[in-house]
Amino acid sequence: MTDETPAPPPATSALSRLTKGPGIGLAALAVSVAALALAVAPYFGAGGSDAQIRNYLLNHPEMLQEMSQALQIKQNTELSDSITRRAALSPALLAADARDAAFGPVDAKVTVVEFFDFRCPGCKATAPEILRIMQANPDVRFVFKDWPILDRGDPSGPSHYAARAAQAAHDQGKYLPVFRALMAEGDLNEESINAILAANGVTLDAARAAIASPEMTRHLVDTDTAAMALGLQATPTFIINGRAIASIQPDALEAAIREARARAR
Repeated sequence: MTDETPAPPPATSALSRLTKGPGIGLAALAVSVAALALAVAPYFGAGGSDAQIRNYLLNHPEMLQEMSQALQIKQNTELSDSITRRAALSPALLAADARDAAFGPVDAKVTVVEFFDFRCPGCKATAPEILRIMQANPDVRFVFKDWPILDRGDPSGPSHYAARAAQAAHDQGKYLPVFRALMAEGDLNEESINAILAANGVTLDAARAAIASPEMTRHLVDTDTAAMALGLQATPTFIINGRAIASIQPDALEAAIREARARAR
């Protein structure tokens, strides 16, 4: 356990609806339309025409929205189940890694692992709530996996630089304040990231050396390899005691922590 203690996060309201990924694409929308048409067709009898079905759907667009939401939930659940199965088959993918920023008892009965990108909108939106949940659950271990996927394949991109900077801050015992500041910054670039490091007491010369080191590169490559082997498709992804959750809503994370705690008794 490190000697860093999470400071109280800024006041924020709970997020009411957050799901992984960019939302439902055209393919999913087409599936929803087709499924809905098939679902309502029997109500028009054998003589029901395409025009009648079309008019019905146009007059009841909320049905399409409900089906789209149901489809997204189903897809997220299937993905989380797949990640959980892969984690069970290969426990080493989530094994303790001394290079990761981790907070809470080393022997905690519940461990929360988050894969995230500092430029990911969902990661930024949930960050204050994650820090709040950390404070509310001192018996839980939280592990932060910096996974810069928004510029994957471009190690010079801002997501990679932010991940490297956060890890360099971790080397100096400053991970959490830098994490909070990076998540709050809307325009991450080398200049703004370096300013955040300096503002939070990070020694820049040592940080720059760490950022450019081959060890840092290896750490990020290993994290990416683990994420790919687990089948992760989006950030943030939360895995509690080896079980991925299908939502990024803070209340879903809190519920998963309670369930993991109960199973561990």
